[in-house]
Amino acid sequence: MGEVSKTHKAIQSLEKTISNLEMELAVSRMSSVGNGVTLQKPRSYSNHTLQKAFVVIGINTAFSSRKRRDSLRQTWMPTGEKLKKLEKEKGIVIRFVIGHSATTGGVLDKALDKEEAEHKDFLRLNHVEGYHQLSTKTRLYFSTAVSMWDAEFYVKVDDDVHINLGMLATTLAQYRSKPRVYIGCMKSGPVLSEKGVKYHEPEYWKFGEDGNKYFRHATGQIYGISKDLAAYISINSPILHRYANEDVSLGSWLIGLEVEHVDDRSMCCGTPPDCEWKAQAGNICVASFDWSCSGVCKSVEKMKYVHNSCGEGDSGIWKSDF
Repeated sequence: MGEVSKTHKAIQSLEKTISNLEMELAVSRMSSVGNGVTLQKPRSYSNHTLQKAFVVIGINTAFSSRKRRDSLRQTWMPTGEKLKKLEKEKGIVIRFVIGHSATTGGVLDKALDKEEAEHKDFLRLNHVEGYHQLSTKTRLYFSTAVSMWDAEFYVKVDDDVHINLGMLATTLAQYRSKPRVYIGCMKSGPVLSEKGVKYHEPEYWKFGEDGNKYFRHATGQIYGISKDLAAYISINSPILHRYANEDVSLGSWLIGLEVEHVDDRSMCCGTPPDCEWKAQAGNICVASFDWSCSGVCKSVEKMKYVHNSCGEGDSGIWKSDF
């Protein structure tokens, strides 16, 4: 059995090596395309001195969300030396992801500079913040993260979602031998053609007749992709189309690729009592939020309650073996 296990691990390692070589070959072949668009090679495929990591977790946030960020720092997100220890010992990098204001260097940017100096937990993007620019921000997040960390997985989560880091890491580890994985709670919602409604899709005609649904894609509150897919987004960033909704955009970038779509319902548990009952039954959730609010409703006030009711415990991530 020991020899079988060694052989299995060797095959998995070989498969990942082949996948990486295929990606490097694709980069070489696609160094440029027509119409003067240049596809940039991510540094993770050209610079082997990048910081290694198991997973990079980018928390999407906004200038107005200081209280939300603090609610996470007070619950599931380590801070200070513990954040550094998490990176060093577990290979888990966590950063709040944000761009800059329309008036660079203004009051909003200065306030964020001060917060960054205090907590050192931001990933600043060369991007103008705005709700209608989330697809662009998501694309830029993956491209930037790939250029800074050589990770096995890259996760995006909203700043009003509760996460159990140990469960997230353990779940991702199940797929580390797979070269191209897209994991989250897969859905297929209606394409909304009516102007003025939330989640209106201006390009609704591309999806067929009225009443049609989108292709399967992970809901936007939290999802993860493996290294090859993040590199693919980085390489092809200039020519990836952006739909109105960020989660639809990501799904569209991956729908035509050889990708394993993993529908993991533990990544979209409800808030108490749902996640609490599951935790009591031994099925601790990866992530919890309220569908009605697209996040934890009134998260600033409620996040600590969700954490106390559904959290894996402060030692959960340190006891996790992955």
